[in-house]
Amino acid sequence: MSKPRRTPLGSRNIVGAKITRLRLEKKLKQKQLAARLQSMGMDISESSLSRLECQERLVQDFELPILARALGTTASELLQETEET
Repeated sequence: MSKPRRTPLGSRNIVGAKITRLRLEKKLKQKQLAARLQSMGMDISESSLSRLECQERLVQDFELPILARALGTTASELLQETEET
């Protein structure tokens, strides 16, 4: 069981919630996704991924296609605004 969030989500990116949703749909832990991203050439730690998902960390433009590929989606889909973001 995950720890309860102490602070509300940030507002530093619009893809964090989508990354979390896709990761959970694929039944991946943050550690597993971070390892997958690292194997694809993205320099990211588990804590940095957590900050990204919590919308406390900016997503760099060169990271977006790697994140999308790792989660089986497109960069456009990650950037598309929805009612949940």
